[in-house]
Amino acid sequence: MQKFFNNRNVLGLLFMLPAGVLLLIFLTYPLGLGTWLGFTDAKLGREGVWVGLENFKYLIGDSVARLSLFNTLFYTVVASVAKFVFGLWLAVLLNRHLPFKSFFRAIVLLPFIVPTALSAIAFWWLYDAQFSVISWSLMKLGLIDRYIDFLGDPWNARFSAVAANIWRGVPFVAICLLAGLQTISPSLYEAAALDGATPWQRFRFVTLPLLTPIIAVVMTFSVLFTFTDFQLIYVLTRGGPLNATHLMATLSFQRAISGGSLGEGAALATLMVPFLLAAILFSYFGLQRRAWQQGGKD
Repeated sequence: MQKFFNNRNVLGLLFMLPAGVLLLIFLTYPLGLGTWLGFTDAKLGREGVWVGLENFKYLIGDSVARLSLFNTLFYTVVASVAKFVFGLWLAVLLNRHLPFKSFFRAIVLLPFIVPTALSAIAFWWLYDAQFSVISWSLMKLGLIDRYIDFLGDPWNARFSAVAANIWRGVPFVAICLLAGLQTISPSLYEAAALDGATPWQRFRFVTLPLLTPIIAVVMTFSVLFTFTDFQLIYVLTRGGPLNATHLMATLSFQRAISGGSLGEGAALATLMVPFLLAAILFSYFGLQRRAWQQGGKD
């Protein structure tokens, strides 16, 4: 028995067992059940029968479902790109020798720490059609002559939701990339400077290549969080106006819980899986370039 527990592989499996059980109960089982429901006509209050691909065929022809796919892709792409750009810029800035650097690093995390529902309520007030402080400030500056209908116009609502998501997500990207920047040896920058490299060339040929594995992981998580976003949209717009901000996650909830069509809502949620797998594969292939950390070849 002592030899059994002294085996490192066995001991490792025993330590992983509690986490594995939790994942099985709270992740694998709900995912499997949701996938099964997507192939049935289950309703709230009654069990469904197997209908095969009928739910998926209906969703493909449903204009609202197609619009939610467009909204989700637009929301994810625009927000993720913006979070990467601003996050990288902020990480580079915080990596410099600045006064009160630790204080600013702590402040940067605040938007990410605040609960999503509270952030959404705050933005809801900022975007209010009658009491928006943004519109009030722009009017005082003479830039506009009437209040902006942030959440009443479809495209305004889309960009407003994207802006709220960017505000919440930039700190996560910035702090993770900052941690990556601090693993890069200063001697590499010194060698590049001695070779006559400009600041942009040092960033392009030293910083970015060495950050690639971390960027792949961070942006994968960013895309996953953004693609499956529910709380922010649900609290801020409930998918309106005219379904202009309905994401696949919020529409799935509306169809399954509010509308009672569990099978249809589950099928819509299942359709999100291929996109999430694509993001994970992006991370996987990005991690293949991690060989530089281990002294290997790309």
